[in-house]
Formats: sequence, structure tokens, C-alpha cells
Amino acid sequence: MRLLLLAAFVLLAAAAAPAQSSSTSLQITVWPQGPDGQRKAWTLRCDPVGGSLPRRVDACRRLAGLKRPFAGIPKDALCTMIYGGPARARVTGTHRGRRIWVTFSREDGCQIGRWQRHAFLFPVSLGEV
Repeated sequence: MRLLLLAAFVLLAAAAAPAQSSSTSLQITVWPQGPDGQRKAWTLRCDPVGGSLPRRVDACRRLAGLKRPFAGIPKDALCTMIYGGPARARVTGTHRGRRIWVTFSREDGCQIGRWQRHAFLFPVSLGEV
């Protein structure tokens, strides 16, 4: 009976432990002046929070609040033809246990909106662009 209780406890403890695969570990690279300019890079880890990105705790909280943070713009989206500058960004790594490799630009209204939703990951000034 004790062995059965011990086995049940071990199974419950394993189920309650946070899954390693649900963690977030990102490499963030931004080219504020475009791909031919200088790049800036940071890392971000969530659960536990770490990395070199400024305001990591806030970034992890905001990232957790986004439903599908790294989804692309739908192919049938109607986007305004507003150019937001040459800045580019790339985010790679693991988010919620899934491998990601996504790029961001500011080449039209949809891409600018997507950049703005993720601006907390890109701590750069675009004012001089």
C-alpha cells in the first residue's frame, strides 16, 4: 500500500512540475538602420526570468499575455502602404516549447502594427531612421 501511495505521489509531483519545454528562451537581433547597418542583440529567458534584454520581467509578462505572439500577417490582409523605415528584427529560439524563427520589418501598415505590438522586445530608438 505504501509503495502504491509513493508511486501516486511521484506521478502527481511530476505532473505538477512545470514542463521544461514550455519555457521561453529567445535571441533577439535588431538592425535599427536596416540590414546593412549595425545590429543590436539581446537574449530573453522566461520561467525563470533572465537574459540581457532590459526590463526582462515586464517583457516576459507582456509576452505571456499575447495569444499568438509570433504569428505572421495573414496572406489576405489589406495593409496600408505606409513605409515605417528600414529597421529589421529577428527573433529566434523557443517560445512555449516551440521553436521559432521570425522576422519583423516596418515596410507597410500591417508590419508596423506587428512591430509595435512587439516593441517591448526591441529596445532601440527609431527616431533617427
